[in-house]
Amino acid sequence: MSFFIRNSRGGGPPKRKINGKVGKKTSEGPPFKSKKKDIKKSTPEDDESIASSDEEFAEEREKKNHVEEESDVEEDETAQEKRLRLARKYLEEIEREEKDRADFEEGAVAKRLQEEYLEDKGRLRKTVAKNYTGHEEPIMLRCKDQKSSITCLCLSSDGKSVYSGSKDGTVVKWSLNDKKKLKIIKGKRKGTEGMKYVRCLAISTDGKFLVAGDNGSKEVKVYSGDELTHIKNLQGHRDRVSGLIFRRDTHTLYSASDDRSVKVWNLDDMAYVESMFGHQNGITSIDALSRERAITSGGYDGTIRIWKIVEESQLIFNGHSGSIDAVKLINEENFLSCGDDGQLCVWGSMKKKPLCSVPEAHGKDEENGRPMWISSIATFLNTDLVASASISGSRDGVIRLWQCGESFRSLTMLLEIKVVGFVNSLAFTPDGKSLVAGIGQEHKLGRWWRVPEGKNSIVVIPLIRKNGK
Repeated sequence: MSFFIRNSRGGGPPKRKINGKVGKKTSEGPPFKSKKKDIKKSTPEDDESIASSDEEFAEEREKKNHVEEESDVEEDETAQEKRLRLARKYLEEIEREEKDRADFEEGAVAKRLQEEYLEDKGRLRKTVAKNYTGHEEPIMLRCKDQKSSITCLCLSSDGKSVYSGSKDGTVVKWSLNDKKKLKIIKGKRKGTEGMKYVRCLAISTDGKFLVAGDNGSKEVKVYSGDELTHIKNLQGHRDRVSGLIFRRDTHTLYSASDDRSVKVWNLDDMAYVESMFGHQNGITSIDALSRERAITSGGYDGTIRIWKIVEESQLIFNGHSGSIDAVKLINEENFLSCGDDGQLCVWGSMKKKPLCSVPEAHGKDEENGRPMWISSIATFLNTDLVASASISGSRDGVIRLWQCGESFRSLTMLLEIKVVGFVNSLAFTPDGKSLVAGIGQEHKLGRWWRVPEGKNSIVVIPLIRKNGK
């Protein structure tokens, strides 16, 4: 007996179930194939574009696949998964930005380190002089307590303050931003204590100490830089103090005197350190930067000396035919000097003679036919820009800006600024935007001439630069 019962309706083969459905044999294809709807995926319009190279083609396909994958993920992911994915993407963007910023800062730091290295070696020289084209109207700062000629000035390292000293012993602290008086030390009057005649001033890099040399004393006067309160008098020189300068970023003070010596002081301990001798005449000026060395001019002994303090040695330079009245460092290796012979000289520490000199740098005096006496100079540190001031035939001041040539072997005049009176002191602001001059009716060292029309004042001269550079 058969276990199978045939269907009485037809004699065809038995039907099989596929996935719970009964399939029928058709004449067009396999008997059990179910029909499906065709689903067409949308493709970008540029599917038919031709890539310019195999690499570009592969890149385009990769981008398309990535977009498709992202769309599939977005369709399938939950809200929590979407938040996590967006957070990861945001973190990746932050990491990229931080890496770019770190790379930029690393480049900036490397550039700064290179500049510091060149500055330390005395080879840093920024070419800026060619950008100076003129000057704006000078701004005059006057104080009724400074009744006599301005003899000296110094600027704070941030360029916000300027200190001025005068022949009547008064010191005034000015705000360069607000153009107003901040503090004052009054000079000696009848029945009062004070300085008789301020010959030189210097401020420490951090502004903590202000020091002054008084022509009526052999001491170095020490004051606080902020409040101008008296701290101490440093004793040791046997004659009047003629020059003062701090070593940069320290409280080491170098002082020069008419006694022909240079002394080193430590103001942290208010202590004397050592003395150096060599000049054959009273010292007229002194300057220093970061190295443990100072540079001085010896007036009528006709020499400039670099004092190597650690090595306890000195370098001697000769070049002027008269008194050398001022010397200023351009960088650690080059310096500028001037004197009553009318010469303006640029020097290098490796040569005993000037690298270049300009005789009669300010022309000749029409009255006596002698070269104009250059009374003061200034240098824009680590650049090719310097300035000088002379006394003209009418005893008015003439300030000239100069550009130092390649390797400091030439000087080219850029522009001229005329002021009424004697220019007894000059200084560039640290940003090079202005030149500050100390003006007086008389020369800082004597009373040979007098210009009644002159104003005893500080004159701030804004300088014009191309594109504000």
